[in-house]
Amino acid sequence: MNMKIAFVGKGGSGKTTLSSLFVRHLAARRLPVVAVDADINQHLGAALGLDEEEAAALPAMGAHLPLIKEYLRGANPRVPDAGTMIKTTPPGAGSRLLGVVEDNPVYDACARHVSLDGGTGGAVRLLVTGPFTDADLGVACYHSKVGAVELCLNHLVDGRDEFVVVDMTAGSDSFASGMFTRFDTTFLVAEPTRKGVAVYRQYREYARDFGVELKVVGNKVQSPDDLAFLRDAVGEDLLVTVGHSEWVRAMEKGRALPLSALEDANREALDTLYATADAAYERRDWERYTRQMVHFHLKNAESWGNARTGADLAAQVDPDFVLRESLRAGTAEAATQPA
Repeated sequence: MNMKIAFVGKGGSGKTTLSSLFVRHLAARRLPVVAVDADINQHLGAALGLDEEEAAALPAMGAHLPLIKEYLRGANPRVPDAGTMIKTTPPGAGSRLLGVVEDNPVYDACARHVSLDGGTGGAVRLLVTGPFTDADLGVACYHSKVGAVELCLNHLVDGRDEFVVVDMTAGSDSFASGMFTRFDTTFLVAEPTRKGVAVYRQYREYARDFGVELKVVGNKVQSPDDLAFLRDAVGEDLLVTVGHSEWVRAMEKGRALPLSALEDANREALDTLYATADAAYERRDWERYTRQMVHFHLKNAESWGNARTGADLAAQVDPDFVLRESLRAGTAEAATQPA
């Protein structure tokens, strides 16, 4: 299978912890994984075992946006220069596409390999948007930083048994762009509280019109009453629950344990997430995926993109191009033939 997976939820729900556990679970199976920290609070690197200095040294994707644009533009005649590319610019004939396991200038500049459990737990390729800094205050919004992630997802073709796992920004901010439609499965992490399920209700309403596959992971579920509360609130969307974990407590204190020490019940929860992602593969619809990409690009072009770039960005849409798995990425030639 090949999967793009998002983890969403309100701040403090345990979204980053669970996304890092899922990444570890995949890596332990020796599956290729690209992990992306797209949250305003950059904690995924630490959750994957990096110390503070290593996490701080990770290159920010936003700082390399010109390079990303120039590489992905390739020889696409509809995008004559990188200056007219925006976060929603879709690929077309001549564009370069990204793969999961390949080497390319984007990964060279932005990604770092992270070995898990001293190498015994596999390794992942980690990308981060970069933190929101003092220099950004009053002059930028965080969505401008995650634009690099959206652009890469628009140009990414993941092959069989490859995963892209994105730790999204908290709350309904995930809907500030079309990036929420870029995933095969979205796992929403919810605590058994009113605030915990409020984000679920927002996400469900937004996602319904776009066919987003949404499953709820109940976190910090300590009692039958907690479980009943979540079942009443989210119904059949409740996929699995995760309770107290000494493994997680140790990790949060900086005392990393091997994944093999994770509690059996929580390991079974990860197995359920994996099986759910596996089942979603059969429902992948590349034509819908491309249509939605174009839909949000045209919306962005009309609302701000045309004015900002001074170009008609609707002209970037290649009507004959459909992103699909047969266009395995790695070279500019991979995308030169219309689908």
